[in-house]
Amino acid sequence: MNIAAQEEAGLDRRRFPYKMKDLSERTGLPRQVIHFYIQQGLVPEGHKTGRNMAYYAEEHVERVLLVRRLQHERFLPLKAIRAMLEHRDDSFSPAQRALLRDVQARLTPALADSTAAKEIVDATALLETLGLVRDDLDGFVEIGLLAVRTDDEGHTFVARDDVWMLEAFAELRRAGMTAELGFTSRDFALYEEAIASLFHRETKLIAERLSDLPPDMVAATVERALPVVNQFLAQYHTARIRNFFATL
Repeated sequence: MNIAAQEEAGLDRRRFPYKMKDLSERTGLPRQVIHFYIQQGLVPEGHKTGRNMAYYAEEHVERVLLVRRLQHERFLPLKAIRAMLEHRDDSFSPAQRALLRDVQARLTPALADSTAAKEIVDATALLETLGLVRDDLDGFVEIGLLAVRTDDEGHTFVARDDVWMLEAFAELRRAGMTAELGFTSRDFALYEEAIASLFHRETKLIAERLSDLPPDMVAATVERALPVVNQFLAQYHTARIRNFFATL
């Protein structure tokens, strides 16, 4: 190795000081979990120095811990975490991210992301109460709308904040959208895709249009506008269905 290559390797080693075993020790997670996060695009790959050797930086430690917190404390599905991280990394300038963090601090608890772990509910008991089966829950998990946690004894839990989703599906079952007719919770994938696309465009619009305003004003605008937008979406959806049947 020539001097230039040695210097470059030295710079890389200082920037990427951790081997996988170090990353595992610093995060408290098994290397299998970290490799899975990398394979799923949740954590960037390390700086490769060979076929089976890579080094990692402090930002890898921070990203692994963030993903773990979002998954196990905030009960966010991996699909949602990946979309959020890609959106955060690609869509906002550092100034816009700083503004959004300031706005977050000024939102009411109903909208602001709490750092506290979520209260959990036993999934088996909940499904029995709602008249649903395990496949209904599994469908929501598969399409990335719900996350679950399983303890060492095999008990499955969902976040209490997400119970409304299963309650809504139970209402649809009672309304006639039965399994016998082919309806499943996986059908909600179309809503997840539509809302994800809408949300991506909404946040960009807010960051671009409101970036010159004080955070207090942005937070107040978001708080006041959200119920109006939600009402518009519900009524417009109904109007589209009504207009569809009017053209038959």
